[in-house]
Amino acid sequence: MSAAYSERLQKVLASAGLCSRRTAETWILAGRVKINGVIVRELGVKVSRQDVVEVDDKLIDAQEKVYYLFYKPRKVLCTSESDGDRSKVVDYFPKDKRVFTVGRLDYDTSGLLLVTNDGDFAQQLIHPSHEVEKTYEVRVRGILEATAIKALEQGIMLDGRLTQKTKVKVTHKDFSARTTSFTIRLHEGRNRQIRRMCEAVGAPVSLLHRSRFAFLTLGDLKPGEYRLLKPFERQRLLALAKQGQELR
Repeated sequence: MSAAYSERLQKVLASAGLCSRRTAETWILAGRVKINGVIVRELGVKVSRQDVVEVDDKLIDAQEKVYYLFYKPRKVLCTSESDGDRSKVVDYFPKDKRVFTVGRLDYDTSGLLLVTNDGDFAQQLIHPSHEVEKTYEVRVRGILEATAIKALEQGIMLDGRLTQKTKVKVTHKDFSARTTSFTIRLHEGRNRQIRRMCEAVGAPVSLLHRSRFAFLTLGDLKPGEYRLLKPFERQRLLALAKQGQELR
């Protein structure tokens, strides 16, 4: 960025790998951001390379963008905040990059998770209107009846609104162990959504694993391993997100 070129402050914060643009806006309005030592509370302010930008009195700097596909193990947190001795996703990555997860998988859920330092990229993929599909493998306690499957597919009332329609495919019923295994495809990402949906139909989740994010799969990765996303994969993900937005 040359001295003559400037960008909006929230984009600069997102490009530094700190947060999404939406989160940057809340930080600005809260007075957490300074430009050249002065607190800025106005959205839309532009900055150049010559400006000194701080968040919570810490200098920020632009980073090279990185994009990873990670196999999250169970018992690992998606937060970057310290939480005692519990492992975090960021612990698996080089310390020279301030990376964060694209959305979240809860502590007891394993599977495919995208990790990046590009806030704009993350926001495009997790925004509710963009409809990027995720597939999960689920095992619940109890034998799932047709009425319960239909309820999961048609929508469950959570926090005063129905979940979006989805598709459930039963893969195994173990009548001796009294468990049912199935796959479910979601476009939403509400807090503990699948677990809460299953609890609502009387089938508590005993195992939850995300196997696909859009067209991406884990391939040969083992829990705790990751690989870089290929450029064409990033482009295809963003195209799917844009397509979902245009369909709304």
